[in-house]
Amino acid sequence: MDRVSRQSRVAKLPPRERILDAAEELFSREGIKAVGVQAIASRAETTKMALYRHFATKDALVEEWLRIVAADYTAVFDRLEESHPDEPRAQILGIARFIADGLPEISHRGCPFINSIAELPDRAHPARRLIEAHKANQMRRLTDLCARAGLSDPDEAAAEITFVLEGAQVSTQNGSVEHAGERLMRIVEAVLDRHSDPKAAR
Repeated sequence: MDRVSRQSRVAKLPPRERILDAAEELFSREGIKAVGVQAIASRAETTKMALYRHFATKDALVEEWLRIVAADYTAVFDRLEESHPDEPRAQILGIARFIADGLPEISHRGCPFINSIAELPDRAHPARRLIEAHKANQMRRLTDLCARAGLSDPDEAAAEITFVLEGAQVSTQNGSVEHAGERLMRIVEAVLDRHSDPKAAR
């Protein structure tokens, strides 16, 4: 999005949303620690005082930003469940396709969760706890889908798929693997096929 169109869109947002929009852009581009509250306020065309009226601390702003990012990922699971209610395999492949299609953006900005975890070593940090809870919930939902798909070992299948999804994002971010999206889809399909084969379960 060019600067003029972004400014036009952001100008129409309420102050709280402008602050979150600015935080998302700056945190994604420069990292959490490198971005100060003044920079966010300036980008949102507001003041630090106004920012603190909506978010008591920078940590609270980071947590809310990541809550929104997590909700976007959760919405993908929900949409696939709605569009393929009795097709757990299709839902799993839909999740993989969503990640695969998002890899070009990951290559430029990185995964917000991976980037944030690297900057939040304190596991008691509210934003870090939010990420861990979000990832645990995704794993539970993926394991349930694997069970509903009749896979021989749902826990193992879900773990393997998670390794592939997470690994593809890291490999794309560091540029070490070409055609990561295509390879991601092939590997996830292979995992599903292997765990669907009764002979492979013996």
